[in-house]
Amino acid sequence: TLFNDPTEVKALKNALGKHVEKIPVSAPKSQLGHLLGASSSIEAIAGIMGGLNGVVTPTLNLDNPDPKCDLDHVPNKAREHKYRTFLNNSFGFGGHNCVLAIRTGDPQD
Repeated sequence: TLFNDPTEVKALKNALGKHVEKIPVSAPKSQLGHLLGASSSIEAIAGIMGGLNGVVTPTLNLDNPDPKCDLDHVPNKAREHKYRTFLNNSFGFGGHNCVLAIRTGDPQD
């Protein structure tokens, strides 16, 4: 939302510092809609599968990002990117918020 997105960006910048510039950011909700209680689990699965396959899912219909949200967006098309660790941010109604830090196993293990 117009209010929450810049707040989430500020939180990421505070937590990750200068490293945030190198981290691709995606919003699976743009593909799935609002799944309410299932959102976090579905987004976690998307992150795990993306990490195992070396792909970051896109944020669909992101044509003009808010200038206050100056992150490394992945707009409209998946991007190849190898990663094993990701954050899954869930911001729910009424201030029910959760951030999961997930690290996948090495597919070679």
